[in-house]
Amino acid sequence: MRADARRNRDILVEVAANAFAERGAKASLEDIARSAGVGIGTLYRHFPTREHLVEVVYRRELELLASAAAELMTEKEPEVALEEWMHRFVSYMAAKRGMANSLKLLFTSNSALFNEGSQLLQTAFGQLLDNAAATGAVKDDIASADVLNALFGIYSIPDGPEWHERAHRIVRLVMDGLRR
Repeated sequence: MRADARRNRDILVEVAANAFAERGAKASLEDIARSAGVGIGTLYRHFPTREHLVEVVYRRELELLASAAAELMTEKEPEVALEEWMHRFVSYMAAKRGMANSLKLLFTSNSALFNEGSQLLQTAFGQLLDNAAATGAVKDDIASADVLNALFGIYSIPDGPEWHERAHRIVRLVMDGLRR
C-alpha cells in the first residue's frame, strides 16, 4: 500500500472510531469520509461495507486496549495501572456501543473475531490484575474473567448524556471492591 493510501486508511479508522463512539449507529460513512478529508470513494476502496470498517475499528480498539496494559504496567504503580486501564475500558465500551448493530452482524459471520478479542482482553487484564495482586494492592482471590464480566455490564447502561459519568463511577466501584 502506498504511503498516502496507508495514511488515508489510518485517518479513516481513527475518525470512524471517534464517530462511532460519539454518534453510534447514526454516524454516516459520508460524514466519516468528509471528516477524514477524503472522498466517499476513498472510504469504499478501503472498506467496501460498513461492517468491514466496523471490524477494522473494533480490532484497532481491542489492540489499543491490550497494548495499553503493557504500557501502563511499565509506567505506573500496579494499582494505578489497573484502575487507569479500566477507565480506558470505558472508552472501548463507548466505541463498541456505537458499532452494536454492525457488530451483531459480524458476530454471526465471524465468531473467531470475538474469541480472539476476548482472549486478548483476558490476557491483558489478567496481567494487570495479577501484577496488582502480587504487590498486595488488590485481593488475590479474584478471577480476571469475573472482573471483566462486571465491567462488561457498563454496556447495559442506558444511553444518555450521563453515560460516561456513570460508567466511570462503576469503574471506581469495581476498583473499590478489588482493594484489600
